[in-house]
Amino acid sequence: MTLKRTISDFRLSALAAGLLLCSAHSQAAAVLEEVIVTATLRAESLQDVPVSVNAVSGEKMMEAGISKVEDLQAYVPNLTMSETGIGTNIYIRGIGSGINPGFEQSVGMYFDGVSYGRAQLTRAPFLDLARVEVLRGPQNILFGKNSIAGALSLISARPGQEFEGLVSGTFEAETNERVLDFVVSGPLTDNIGGRLAIRKREIDGHMENLTLNRDEPQRDEQTIRAMFVWDATADLTAALKFEVGQFDVNGRQIEIINDQASTSDTAAFNGRTYGQILDFTEINVGPVNLVTVDADSSVLNNFQDYKRSSNGDYSYNDTHNVTLNVDYVWGDHTFTFITGVLGYKTSELCDCDFTGASVFSVAAEEEYNQFSQEFRWVSPVGETFEFIAGAFFQHSELDFFDSIRVESDILPQLLNAADIQEGGARGERPPFDATGGPFDNVTQAQVAGTPLAALFQPLFDAGVLELGGIGDAGDEIVNLGTPRDFSSTTDLISGFVQATWNVTDLTRATLGLRYSYEEKEGSRSLSFSDITTGEIRAEGEIDTVVAKNFSAERHNLSGSRKGGNLAPSLNIQHDWSDDVMMYATASIGYKSGGYDARSNASPEANVIRPLQNPDSDPIVLVGSFEYDEEQATSLEAGAKTTLLDGAAELNIAAFYTQYDDLQVSIFDGTLGFNVGNAGAATTMGIELDGRMALTENLMMTGALAFLDFEFTDFENGQCYQGQTPDYIVEGNPFCDYKGKTNQYVADYSGNMTFVYTTMVSKDLEFRGGADFVFTGAYNSSQNLDPSQEQDAYIKTNLRFSLADVTAGWEAALLVKNATDETTISYSNDTPLANSIFGAAGHYGFVEAPRTIALQATYRWY
Repeated sequence: MTLKRTISDFRLSALAAGLLLCSAHSQAAAVLEEVIVTATLRAESLQDVPVSVNAVSGEKMMEAGISKVEDLQAYVPNLTMSETGIGTNIYIRGIGSGINPGFEQSVGMYFDGVSYGRAQLTRAPFLDLARVEVLRGPQNILFGKNSIAGALSLISARPGQEFEGLVSGTFEAETNERVLDFVVSGPLTDNIGGRLAIRKREIDGHMENLTLNRDEPQRDEQTIRAMFVWDATADLTAALKFEVGQFDVNGRQIEIINDQASTSDTAAFNGRTYGQILDFTEINVGPVNLVTVDADSSVLNNFQDYKRSSNGDYSYNDTHNVTLNVDYVWGDHTFTFITGVLGYKTSELCDCDFTGASVFSVAAEEEYNQFSQEFRWVSPVGETFEFIAGAFFQHSELDFFDSIRVESDILPQLLNAADIQEGGARGERPPFDATGGPFDNVTQAQVAGTPLAALFQPLFDAGVLELGGIGDAGDEIVNLGTPRDFSSTTDLISGFVQATWNVTDLTRATLGLRYSYEEKEGSRSLSFSDITTGEIRAEGEIDTVVAKNFSAERHNLSGSRKGGNLAPSLNIQHDWSDDVMMYATASIGYKSGGYDARSNASPEANVIRPLQNPDSDPIVLVGSFEYDEEQATSLEAGAKTTLLDGAAELNIAAFYTQYDDLQVSIFDGTLGFNVGNAGAATTMGIELDGRMALTENLMMTGALAFLDFEFTDFENGQCYQGQTPDYIVEGNPFCDYKGKTNQYVADYSGNMTFVYTTMVSKDLEFRGGADFVFTGAYNSSQNLDPSQEQDAYIKTNLRFSLADVTAGWEAALLVKNATDETTISYSNDTPLANSIFGAAGHYGFVEAPRTIALQATYRWY
């Protein structure tokens, strides 16, 4: 869909909404129900909270089939989340952490008050939530754990005073999705309540894997949560939550979305796409067969069509958490203690050439354990001075392992062919080596006068054999593994206070301060191994070959860092009238530094040369290890308004944030990611959200965001394929991103929802809802390749239900992406295709097409 068409559709939607508003002004008699949030750690009306916040109820998430953060983004403008081949991205207002296990997220996620700072946890499914609150902009005081871009606060549903429960099932035929939810809740004794929630979800997926003849990604998710609330006394309440989860995925929603013909100087590759190179039957020079590559013909499917070519990949995840929340009321003051124990294990295999040829894969394992303790003291409201104060401690340990694995002879053979054509530049050896292969290192003088002379003469005429060893590069990487181990241990302690001075009945000033001190240790090692034996390979030509083709080198690094910072915040609120509250906030926030888990080289500029030919051109590798903290300086002003005698609400926020020493993860163009501090960037924009009871039966909600992002200092950006570098540093190309926008940044995004409810009989209720989700164009690739711009679009989601409010049953029809829009959530360069074979191409994560599901629910009270 073109941007012009989308803007046109958006104008039509806005015009229709305007007509409805004009009509409703005289008709609306209903009053909106108050929305209560805890964004300020107090239970307050959404209209009283001086921050740009969106709240989505648990009921809305179940009805709309929102099963994880990635689904939630459709209903929260300026929130973006996407999976990648080897990581997860989550952004707010154009700011995120990028792909690296060493990162803690710039968008903090908090579950019942416990920090869930790891990217992998954002993939976990939702279960029985009361609501999700999305706070946009730096949240550096009350949500202080690195939440420099924003925060997601997930609140579990708690047991009530009455016995209740539900069982709900959803079925979607096209992807064979099956979802079963079960909840039972109620009092166990006079002062103890319990709630049990179970979710089971299975899905075959919306992609067809042509290589394996199956649908993907196949998901198998199951989560169990038990919560107990003990009202020990009138003043003391304790809530204990146990949760275990498993979310396993076989396959990915990845496919090659374009593949251009090679411009390589190697004649065997020139003019062929990467898929065609992989589909070779054989490459010959004279009578000698140099390489036989007979990959599955599915590799020729190199365009976007919901069909992928892959040998199979997976992501298996097990999570557990225990949270104890204790509230003690002393007079009018409340003391809260939150203890959290959290951990997960992940095992992943990425078919990271993203084709059905067995070129290479990346295996990864990750284990994380965390303990946290928070104490809060909340003063009563209504006093001249109010405050929230507290202290926080967190200890975490991360162990991460991954390895490139060359498990077939396809890549070695292709490198052999390139090695011959390029004169053995990847791994030259002396003219003769008695231990070489049958055709290695043969010279014309050595075979003159022998029966072999005629056999080799065509190769001598081609000038091949006398240039160096045949197939040295490919021979070296047979059964190659690159085991890399990373570990990090972090201890954080912080104290915070947020004090409010009620200057008058209408004006309030709030000052917040948070001091954080952190100690962190990190280590990373990388070596080369034989995956068949597990033995570490000795230094030699393998180092040259891997440096040339994978930009990787052996290394063993470790470090420690410690330090603190003071983050301030100042907020002014003024009640212009009973229906209008205005606010302005200035704040400075920090995100701690750390260590890079995924770089393939050390930060020193190491020179690698072929051992047998030290006079050849050097290979210079520059990786990364330690990176510094990031700082955000933010200004925000807004207003919360109630209109039409309580029938409508409209909220607006304008913001400007400057980021210094911005932490970025830069793809090295081959397989690795280098972390560094980019320099500086600014993000600014306007966010609006509101809701309106158009009639007693018709409700409208909507949100709209405008965003402008610009790098103001970022010289070491990654160049896209074919781009002329702005800088060459020690042989490595860089492109200056100054003045450019960021990945995922759309000029505008938003949503509009209409829900109509009416009784069709005494007990039967009909509900019809339509969600319109729209966005402007954005770039789905982190190197901002112009070819990877996703067009603007509008997606429509529909839900129609019939419920017996007395008997407790409900039947519903759900239609997602009714207009069948094709969207790419993430894309990147096809690994090795351009860097080795000269064929530019991209892979992409493709979101689901239209789906139609049936949902049945039974509730008892």
